[in-house]
Parts: sequence; structure tokens; C-alpha cells
Amino acid sequence: MQVYPNKFAEQIGRQLPKVVLIFGDEPQQKLECIDTLRLAAKQQGFDERQSLVADSEFEWHTLLEAAQSLSLFSAQQFIELELPTAKPGAAGSKALIEVAQSDMTDMLLMVHGPKAGKDVQSTKWFKTLASRGHFTLCYPLEGNRLHQWVQQCLRQHNLSADPEAVALLADSCEGNMLAARQEIEKLALLFNETHLSRENIESAIVDQSRFTVFHLVDVLLQGDSQRAVKMLYRLESEGVEPNIIIWALVREWQTLWALTEHQRMNPAQPLPWQKLRIWGNRQAFYQSALQRLTAHDLVQIQAKLTEADRRFKQSQVSKPYVTLCHLCLLFVAAPLHDMAI
Repeated sequence: MQVYPNKFAEQIGRQLPKVVLIFGDEPQQKLECIDTLRLAAKQQGFDERQSLVADSEFEWHTLLEAAQSLSLFSAQQFIELELPTAKPGAAGSKALIEVAQSDMTDMLLMVHGPKAGKDVQSTKWFKTLASRGHFTLCYPLEGNRLHQWVQQCLRQHNLSADPEAVALLADSCEGNMLAARQEIEKLALLFNETHLSRENIESAIVDQSRFTVFHLVDVLLQGDSQRAVKMLYRLESEGVEPNIIIWALVREWQTLWALTEHQRMNPAQPLPWQKLRIWGNRQAFYQSALQRLTAHDLVQIQAKLTEADRRFKQSQVSKPYVTLCHLCLLFVAAPLHDMAI
């Protein structure tokens, strides 16, 4: 059973399962879920825990021995296993299935790691473990979901805020929820049990938003030019190499072109999401882009990407992020086709 991060504490409070899987690339929610589980386990008599890391030198019999051994200090076993790649391999899969199929009396197993895609979630070891408990996937939050998370965190610190204040706080820390949590903790010290205005937050917070090239691509596909420009500014300040962004734009152009050609040649057939490795949470982004960009638009974008790629490789671009901004705005259908890069 899947449990969303915002419902994790509630679910754990109702019943402590035998197995909990926590995966994702958003550290703040992962830390919150892990800490919540540790506290709940301790309250229910799991006074001792073993922490294992399944790196390249890990021996999987260690997990089996830990699961079968009796603790000297507690009648209940709490085992934490980190999968650094989210993929245990053949030996690890076998060991995890064996543990999941055992009696697991007086035992709690937590397995955590980075993002686990559909390929991981469909494996036998993942499904077998999830059948003994539940799994939680922690992804970066955006838009209304991020605003709701900010409001929830404020309530936890006996604070409330105007909608404009919540939006400002979310925007200043978007892509960096760890920073958002720290800012809220600081606000709780500065404004104890106060209803916060936009002015309160402006006087206290620092813009700590962090983005990756992958965030930028998703925003471009959605057609949000303002957020795209902001992300480019942040990526430039963080020293991201322009060639990395060019690579990402070329890759997304190739995907959009493949989808466009499929629609042209097979209009009655569904889009090849699985073949192009576009999972459900991103399909709407591509559909938005396909409605906005024509085949003619994509041809013109390709020409400018090709020209820009050549210039970047020959170090002929004096202001690389201005050129990148031009290219990005083409993906949101800005009327720039007649303007030279």
C-alpha cells in the first residue's frame, strides 16, 4: 500500500507495520518520514536498531543474520537498510524476499534510498516487501502541493500566514524544502504564535530556492516562462555549465519530435509513453507542450539548438545564459523565431 508523505505520521500512528519502504529524491520529506518511524518504533519497544548500508562491498548474509539474531538489549528487532542505488541486485533481491517471507515476529524493517522508478516498484522484491507493510515515495513538491506543505509546517510551529505570505515563502525556497523547513523554524523563533504577513516574511527570509536542469525542463514543457527565467537565473548563480542545459534541451526536443511524428503517422494510436520512458507524473507536461508547439515550431527550435550547440562547443558565446534564455523561451512558444540567437 502506498502512503503519501503528508499522511505518513497518521498511518504510522494507527499501526506500525512489519516493513516500511521510503524512497525519493526529496530529502526533507524523507528525513521527516524516517524520524517519524524511528520515534514510533522506540515508543513501541524497539529500543535498539541496526543500520546497514548495501554498498558495493555489502554482504547480503549480514541482513539475513541480523533478521534471525536475537538482540541482547531488546525483545524486538528494528533494522534499517539503505539502498544507495535503490536497486539491490540479484543477491539482494533474493535476501530481501527471504526476509519478507519470514515470520518477522517482533521485527521491523525499514528500507530507504533514492528515487525508485516504476522499474523498481514493479520488481518482485519491492512488491513482496510492500505486501508486508507500505511504501512512501518522496518527490519535490510544486505549486499548490508545496503551498499546502508550507501551511502544514507553519501550523506545526503554531504559526499561520496570509496566502501571499505562504506564496512568498514557497517561492523563495522552491526546490529546497530543507531550506524551507529551516526558514519556518527561524520564523517561529522570531514571531512566536503569530499570524504572519508578507512583510513579516520579507523581513526575515533569504531566497534559498534550488533547482536542477530537470526542474527547468518540466517548467518549459508546462509553458511557464516566468518560472523558467527564474530557474535559469538560479542555475547561473550556482555555476551550472551551459553545455549541460543545452544537452537537456536537445534531449527534450528529440522526445517532443518523436511524439509529434507518432501523432502524425499514427493518429489513432496512443502515444508511446513507455517506449520513450515518460512516466505518468510527466505525461501531462508533454501533452501541454504538444498542444502548444507545432511541427513547424519544432523544426525552427532544432535549427537554433544546432546553431547554439556549435557556438557553445567553439566557445563563441559571450553571454551564454542570455542565449539559453532565448532557447528556453522557444519551448514555451514565445514569438522569437525571427530573432537571431
